[in-house]
Amino acid sequence: MPLPALTGLDPDALAEWLKAENEPSFRAAQILEWVWKKKAASFDAMSNLPAALRGKLAESFRLSALEHTYTQGSADTTRKFLFRLHDGRYVESVLIPANPALYGEKSDRRTLCVSSQVGCAYGCKFCASGLDGFTRNLDASEIVSQVIAAEQISGERVDNLVFMGMGEPLANLNHLLAAIALITGEKTLQLGARHLTISTSGLVPQIRELATHPQQIRLAISLHGATDEVRQQIMPVNKKWPVAELFDALDFWNSKKGQKLTLEYILIDGVNDSPEQATILARHARRTQAKVNLIPYNTVEGLDWKRPSDARCRAFREILKTAGVTANLRLEKGGDIDAACGQLRLKQETKEGIIGSP
Repeated sequence: MPLPALTGLDPDALAEWLKAENEPSFRAAQILEWVWKKKAASFDAMSNLPAALRGKLAESFRLSALEHTYTQGSADTTRKFLFRLHDGRYVESVLIPANPALYGEKSDRRTLCVSSQVGCAYGCKFCASGLDGFTRNLDASEIVSQVIAAEQISGERVDNLVFMGMGEPLANLNHLLAAIALITGEKTLQLGARHLTISTSGLVPQIRELATHPQQIRLAISLHGATDEVRQQIMPVNKKWPVAELFDALDFWNSKKGQKLTLEYILIDGVNDSPEQATILARHARRTQAKVNLIPYNTVEGLDWKRPSDARCRAFREILKTAGVTANLRLEKGGDIDAACGQLRLKQETKEGIIGSP
């Protein structure tokens, strides 16, 4: 087993480790500053620590839980990062340039799309993440290290996080919440919970559990179909938790949280882009007071779906707007760099013989 990553150690655990090593307690603040503020690239860079302490840290911990191996750059300045994990598997993160249509954020924001699992067990029919199935959950340090590495590589502060990368975040809820505690902690990354969005395919029990979590985290639902008949073609999870159960859970969420929900809806030609689906979607959005993000399908190698025409996408949006729903037709980001989740990882692991071709 590899050494534990320092990025997964909370301040209390670090303090206990220092005490066990007979090191003064004030060293904790110095180490935390190097890890979370200065984004130190090595233990040797922690210049105000004694050499002996740096040696102890290097013997006991890895500094990061992952290794950056490749960056794909897009013409629109979107960047996809490929990271290698200790077991030779890969995960991806995507740094997305400002887009006023994305969650209504200001134009100077930088959003990082973070992975929570290697692969995915839920088999959404538009997504590359699950093409080779599920391998394992990421631990808290592997989730958090994506954020730190993205800031190191880009030289920019990440303002928003969306857990919409590889995997189903709510299927890894315990590790996800441990990572969020580090991301939002006053002594660690200090990113406000309101700048975090968790996306789920619709795991009803976990939605209800997360609704009682004290932090005001945002929630986005990968809906992609307004009725069971249509959604089940795209989202296998709908067979276990159909639309009615999902929206009952969202009613419960709204009773506990002050954050507005987002319904994510990938428009797929001839599958879910009819006027009838738009009308029913509008009713769901009004019921839950949710925003709708419309995303024209991004082609994935190995999948058969097609993107609707721009005119059909706009017509779908107009039905929602006429019904009084806030609906954004999101401009595509990173279409020239395999930005659909999991594509770059699949190519790399196939190249190395870790997995078979999808």
